[in-house]
Amino acid sequence: MSYFYWIAGISLALAWFSRLADAALGMPGVADISRPEWNRKSSEVKNWPRVSIIVPARNEQEGIEPCLRSLLALDYDNYEVLAVDDRSDDGTGEIMDRIAADAKAQARLKVIHIRQLPEGWMGKVHAMWTAAQQATGDWLSFTDADVLFKPESLRRAIAYAEAEHADHLVLLPRFLMKGPGEKMMIAFFQMLFVFGHRPWKVADPKSKDHMGVGAFNLVRRRVYEAVGGYQALRLEVLDDMKLGKIIKNAGYAQRNVFGGDLISLRWAKGVFGVVKNLTKNSFAVLSFQWPRVLLSCFVLAFLNLGPFLGVSLAQGWARVPYALALLLMFGIYVGMSWKSDVPAYYLVLHPFSTILFVYIMLSSMLLAVGRGGVVWRGTFYPLEELRKGMV
Repeated sequence: MSYFYWIAGISLALAWFSRLADAALGMPGVADISRPEWNRKSSEVKNWPRVSIIVPARNEQEGIEPCLRSLLALDYDNYEVLAVDDRSDDGTGEIMDRIAADAKAQARLKVIHIRQLPEGWMGKVHAMWTAAQQATGDWLSFTDADVLFKPESLRRAIAYAEAEHADHLVLLPRFLMKGPGEKMMIAFFQMLFVFGHRPWKVADPKSKDHMGVGAFNLVRRRVYEAVGGYQALRLEVLDDMKLGKIIKNAGYAQRNVFGGDLISLRWAKGVFGVVKNLTKNSFAVLSFQWPRVLLSCFVLAFLNLGPFLGVSLAQGWARVPYALALLLMFGIYVGMSWKSDVPAYYLVLHPFSTILFVYIMLSSMLLAVGRGGVVWRGTFYPLEELRKGMV
């Protein structure tokens, strides 16, 4: 048994060391456009390109007005906002129309109402594709209906994208969190996301790492059209990430950046709000394959619970590699605390978030398999169709 503890402990320590070292070396290379050098004024950049901001919304009456108001307050002259009411049965469409009727918004905001969803499309994807067909911008910026923008956010993003000759720019949002439950879950999610997609590798054309975030996907129009746009992602649950994937695979220049609080959102309310949001798409992340879910649950539990269990159960010197793994995990939490509102001491809640994430993956799989499909924003999509439509 002692050999088992040593082998498992050393494996965990090496795994967490490799993660921490990779992030420590790579993350400093990810730009932060909230820094002063990206605060380019109108006089510093010639011919600011036209940008079309596309906001799909279905039953978003709570957040759509603050989102649109923040977009209409951007300090960027050459842009338009296309708000898409995607078959909402609450007050979303009426709120959009009311805002658009304001004299100051009329020249900037266009509202599109979608009454029916064509067969073979995800609702959100179809809404974004429809708006892109009517957009007039050289750049297309896709965002969500619960995101808040600071006035300078678009100006800074365009300044960086043009200076770096980027074809696709992802601005990572600031999560607004209330209470320890939200912070615990979102910290774990951010850690999985970062190590799954390595933001520091996205700019490397030789790497397969790609990025896409629903809160801010800024794409050159000619590139969007060259890769087939959202028509190529008609049945993709993970539309934001898959847009990044097809752009990167086509050889175009992709960048992702930090921005402090340039854009922010309250992604979920409480622990169970996070659980609900992630349950919707976790099975899709694992390509709707149950063996991958079971294997991922085992690996997730071993890597994240193993150091805590090992320190408690191992004897004598065999505890050392587990303690080292915990120290390395703490280092990762320290790094995350520099870019988010989650303190490093939230490591003590890591076992609870691990258990909940295993639950999320299993329940996402069982719900989808039991139903024979996925319910997304009130619409049912059969698993067979979703598997065929995956990119």
